[in-house]
Amino acid sequence: MSKKTVYSPKVLKSPNPHSQATLAGNHFYTATVALDLEGKVVGVGDIEAQTTQALTNLTYLLEAAGGTIDDVARVMIYLSDMRYFEGMNKAYKKFFFGDSLPSRATVTGTFGIPELLVEFDVIAYIDNPKVD
Repeated sequence: MSKKTVYSPKVLKSPNPHSQATLAGNHFYTATVALDLEGKVVGVGDIEAQTTQALTNLTYLLEAAGGTIDDVARVMIYLSDMRYFEGMNKAYKKFFFGDSLPSRATVTGTFGIPELLVEFDVIAYIDNPKVD
């Protein structure tokens, strides 16, 4: 099984020592937050806006790997405060719905950037990944 780093020009390339996403065979791994291409937090104080940005970033990374949101098998959601659960879920349902819902868990945590309210840690299985 080969391992490949995945990058999308539509997502911020982190200055920290990690890739945007990784493909290991058909398995796709990433974690996404609400940062724009300039590294600014989108939707400060707005959980729905942050969820939408983070999941849009996820969509771009999946596309770069040859997948779609329907390929997501597992989502671990980190909220800075559980009071954001309802708002996060409202935006989440715009991306994940129907028969292809991934399994998921939601916990609270803290982030290196205090303005962030949510982070998504994602595992997907992509049948025909791009292997450039």
